[in-house]
Amino acid sequence: MAKETVKKHSEFEELVESPEVLAERLAHSEDFVKKNKTKLLGVFAAIAAIVVAGFLYYNHRTTQNQEAHEAMFQAVYYFEADSLNKALNGDGQYDGLLKISDEYSGTEAGNLAKFYAGVALLKQGSFAEAQSHLEGFKSDDYLMQARAYSLTGDALSEQGKYKEAADLYNKAANHNSNAFFSPLYLMKAAVAYEAANDFKSAVNMYDKIIKDYASSAEVTDAKKYKALAESLAGTAAAK
Repeated sequence: MAKETVKKHSEFEELVESPEVLAERLAHSEDFVKKNKTKLLGVFAAIAAIVVAGFLYYNHRTTQNQEAHEAMFQAVYYFEADSLNKALNGDGQYDGLLKISDEYSGTEAGNLAKFYAGVALLKQGSFAEAQSHLEGFKSDDYLMQARAYSLTGDALSEQGKYKEAADLYNKAANHNSNAFFSPLYLMKAAVAYEAANDFKSAVNMYDKIIKDYASSAEVTDAKKYKALAESLAGTAAAK
């Protein structure tokens, strides 16, 4: 290792102290560039193309996101005013949430439009469509994501898919669990498991509320319904 260091140091000194050696090295470098000019130009062109493409893509996505936010303004206004048809389909002048979520998919605003569209469709009773839009929503905001899981559970429950709904409610409860929302989601999971005749899982949900969220508003009901679910679980097991 020491020999290599000494050798490199010696070569450096030779380059600095001897103009002839330096000129010879530069000549070799120049020959290399001449011989490989086409290849080098190709490499530089490829790198430049990647950089430019990346910049254009970022700029395009930023512009799209801004356009989507502007387009959403009126749709969200209609949503909040409970004008769900206009919120979803637009008013002839402004696009609705369905079109925005489709045209601007992949942008932040397009993603948010999926959430709003899912909720609006759920309110309208279009449960399968609501499920599809809510499943497509993804967020780093743990409260929003947990809410989306719970609403997807509502859409599934309305379709009679109680086991799948219960699993989604449970997922919502455990997604960065907190004392405010998790007990509510666990209660919904328990009710859905009961509807699916899975009383053992329902008991587990009630138990979790009682043990982990003892000060929550749901505890009283959890204690009451747990006893009934245990009874039903025993009856089901005896059959």
